[in-house]
Amino acid sequence: MAFSLNKIMLIGNLGQDAENRFTTNNLSVTSFSIATTNSYKGKDGNWVEETTWHNVVCFNLSDYFKDNLKKGRKFYVEGRLSKRDYTDKEGIKRYVTEVVSEKLIPLDSSGGSSKVSDNNSSYEMGAAPVDSSSEDDDLPF
Repeated sequence: MAFSLNKIMLIGNLGQDAENRFTTNNLSVTSFSIATTNSYKGKDGNWVEETTWHNVVCFNLSDYFKDNLKKGRKFYVEGRLSKRDYTDKEGIKRYVTEVVSEKLIPLDSSGGSSKVSDNNSSYEMGAAPVDSSSEDDDLPF
């Protein structure tokens, strides 16, 4: 049996508000793009920042998160990389690479809503937002 792993973890800022839609089977799909930045020294010795945009797709995301996925917000996204293709209206075959989110955690309180950061909530595929503030306070660490 072959072993394989398809896992991606990103921390970045949303480039625009998330887009919500429904499939023909009434499945909720939320998509957004997130930017990550890599810094390195160029040949001339100056720092260069390189931004990469990642397309992210979430299925059955709660309204709680749909309302907080706003431009500029910082999120941790964990999921798997997926490639798919389709034929557009002109008959041209198009290819799409996207992150299918399995976990989503807000990392800042910007965007006008303190609800996300106050609750320290996260989304895991197939689960409602989790409030980690209710964990036991008697942990030894």
